[in-house]
Amino acid sequence: MRYTAKRHYCWSPAIAYSVGLMVSDGCMQSDGRHLDLTSIDIEQLQNFSRAIGRKLPISAKQNKSNTDAYRIQFSDVAYYDFLLDIGLTPRKSQTIGQLNIPDDYYSHFLRGLFDGDGTTYAFFDPRWKTSFLYYIGITSASKTFLEILSGRNTSLIGTVGKSIRSGKRAYILTYGKRDSYKLYLAMYKDAGSLFLTRKRVKLEGFIKQNDDVIIQGNARVVER
Repeated sequence: MRYTAKRHYCWSPAIAYSVGLMVSDGCMQSDGRHLDLTSIDIEQLQNFSRAIGRKLPISAKQNKSNTDAYRIQFSDVAYYDFLLDIGLTPRKSQTIGQLNIPDDYYSHFLRGLFDGDGTTYAFFDPRWKTSFLYYIGITSASKTFLEILSGRNTSLIGTVGKSIRSGKRAYILTYGKRDSYKLYLAMYKDAGSLFLTRKRVKLEGFIKQNDDVIIQGNARVVER
């Protein structure tokens, strides 16, 4: 072993969640021991620390768009090796592909990934004014990773439709309303307290708004 510390990592819902965050916002430095996680949400970094069972210092920084952000930098050879074992590597953004995430912990991994690189949005379809739509999207620089992700979502969660399109700097895997609701149920069924509050609240708001919309016979939209 490359280390003598008693720290050891094995699969659990919390560790799976932490892996999702590392896949999205994390960085494995090339020295084989140091890791970095950056987020605009301090809650996300607090969740990560709790997930791996460590009390890590959080510092302030500015990200590439000159907006306020927060950062964790730490050394942990055991966790670094755990990430290597599942297929994560330094400079992962464009090379990431298949990851060895056990089926039993996949939904927790997906929740971490959504908290890091996920988005959700909603609108009334301009073609049909009575149609309220909401979506979940996951962004990655690796199209291969998103294709693998969509395959696992289909096999484990039952999604049936998706779109992968190219953005300015990355690809976006997007799901419509029905599949987004399936993903929501899977991600938050046994989430405990490890989730980013603002994203969960936003998505649940869209779901509630959809449930509250009544399409009447004269095609008017009213709310309960």
